Amino acid sequence: MNRIHSKRILFLALLYIALLPLFAAAQEHIGRVVGISDGDTLTILDNHKQQIKVRLAEIDTPEKSQPYGARAKQELSRLVYGKTVIVKVQDTDRYGRKVGRIYTDDIDANAEMVKIGAAWVYRKYASDQNLYALEKQARQNRAGLWGLPEAQQVPPWEWRKARR
Repeated sequence: MNRIHSKRILFLALLYIALLPLFAAAQEHIGRVVGISDGDTLTILDNHKQQIKVRLAEIDTPEKSQPYGARAKQELSRLVYGKTVIVKVQDTDRYGRKVGRIYTDDIDANAEMVKIGAAWVYRKYASDQNLYALEKQARQNRAGLWGLPEAQQVPPWEWRKARR
C-alpha cells in the first residue's frame, strides 16, 4: 500500500511539473498603463509597483518609421493610456515581454486596434478568427491604415524583413 501511495505522489508531482508552464501562461496582470512604446507595446504598473512590458497578442502594427506608425501609437494611447487594464497573458516573447490580450472599459484593445484600422492581424500568431473578420471590415471601410495608398499598406513583418 505504501508503494502504491508513493507512486501516486510521484505521478502527481510529475503531472504538476509538466502542467506548470500552462498555468504560468494563463496568468493575468492588472495595472495602470504608464507607457506606450508603439502601436502594439505598452507598459503597465501593477499593484506591487512592478512595471510590466506587454506586447499585444495576435496583432502587429506599423513600425515607428513606417507609414501610419506614429498614428497607431496614438490610437493605442487613446484607448488605454492612464487606464487600468487587465492583461490576459498568452506567452512571454524573446525580449521578456508578456504577450497578451488587453482589456479595459469592456473593450478588447487588441481587437479594437484591428477594427479601427490601426493594426494587422498577425497571421503567424493569430488564433482568434474574429480578428480576421474585423480586419476585413476595416479594409472594406478603408479605416485607418487601409485609407493609405496601397503601396504604403505593407504589413510590418514584411517591412522588417525588407530592412534586415
